[in-house]
This record gives sequence, C-alpha cells and structure tokens, in this order.
Amino acid sequence: MTRSENMARIRSRDTKPEMIIRRGLHACGFRFRLHRRDLPGRPDIVLPRYHAVIQVHGCYWHGHDCLGRSPKTNKSYWGPKISRNRERDALNTSALRAAGWRVLIVWECCMKGAARWDEKELIHAVADWVTSDSEFGEIEGIRAS
Repeated sequence: MTRSENMARIRSRDTKPEMIIRRGLHACGFRFRLHRRDLPGRPDIVLPRYHAVIQVHGCYWHGHDCLGRSPKTNKSYWGPKISRNRERDALNTSALRAAGWRVLIVWECCMKGAARWDEKELIHAVADWVTSDSEFGEIEGIRAS
C-alpha cells in the first residue's frame, strides 16, 4: 500500500476518539448534533441546549505540542499543511466564540498512549465543562514530569 492510499483511509468523522466522547456524553444523558454545516469548522459535537461545541482533534493533523516531532518524510508538504490546519482551527474557534458559542477542544493524546486519561474521568471532565460557564477549554494528555 502506498503512502497516499494509507493517508486517504484516515477519516475526518466518526474517529475512535470522537466516538468515545460521543458515547460517553450520550450515556450521561446529553443530546447533541454532529458536524453542523452552518457553524464555522463544522464542529464534531454541538450541544445547542448549552450553546457549546466540542472539537475532537487528532494530535498529528492539528499540530499538537504533545508530539514533539515533525513529519519525517516530505517535510516541504507536511510542515505547511499542518501550519495551515492550526491557523484554520484558530480562525474557526474565534468565529465560533464571536458567534456566542462555547468551545472545548479535546486532544487525541488524552485518549491514547501513556498520557491517556481514564475514560470515565475524561467523560466526567467533558460533562463538567459542558454544564459549566467556561467559554473555552482544552483537555490534553497528562504530561509526565
């Protein structure tokens, strides 16, 4: 399988991290909409009752600091690509907040690897944020000191 075939198989919706959050919120009684096209960036989860959106970001694709590495091949393509993704994410977050939406970003690293959260604790943290008055939040992997 070539690199392009492999990359083409990576989904933008219904990813495992996104499904963990969705199932957990649903089990807690939250009801939501998915990928609303009328909102900037088509947020992964939209909770209209709480005027809140949740974005579940993959650490590689959205350039999270937890990686500590850059792409090893085709750097001339992937470097600018990931930079553009970060810029677009910042613009979408700003537009959502300007429209009165509360924004939570959940990073993939909090669900995978050594830094992962306990799933129940993660869902509890997300649910607490949804019901709070906080306008912006981020949930990342636990950093080892």
